Amino acid sequence: MEAQLFKTYFDQYFDTIRNYLYYKCGDIELATDLTQDVFLRIWHKKLPLKEPHVKPLLYKIAKDTWVSHIRKITTEQKYLEQLPLLYTIENSSEQNDVLKQAYEKGLAQMPEKQRTAFLMNRLEGLTYKEISIRLEISSKAVEKRIHKALKTFRQVLGIISK
Repeated sequence: MEAQLFKTYFDQYFDTIRNYLYYKCGDIELATDLTQDVFLRIWHKKLPLKEPHVKPLLYKIAKDTWVSHIRKITTEQKYLEQLPLLYTIENSSEQNDVLKQAYEKGLAQMPEKQRTAFLMNRLEGLTYKEISIRLEISSKAVEKRIHKALKTFRQVLGIISK
């Protein structure tokens, strides 16, 4: 996609898409950020935008972006609710040291394949599909490895028993 054509569509539809997302979330700053994400997706994927399909495509991507955001927030909230208050530590640097040690212990306990998939996902931000391509395994195998890695962390933190 040409930069000039992209700029034209950006200028033409940015406010419309932002308003759509604003109606969904009620936060203008979040709506603006999500709208920028919509256009970034189009730019990075080099999607061929042609009239009359531009506006419906933008709305579809905006809706998907909103759903992804909600899922992310929901997952974060569920995770935070599951974390028990193991003990109260007054000094935050002590707390960081404890968490760092638990993280390192969890990584050390993982088999290499689990650790590799987990770190590719968490540190590099790769999707399961991207990891499966790099490791030449199925996406389901990647999902299982990361699930087991997270289970290892929960065991190290004492959230679940073996």
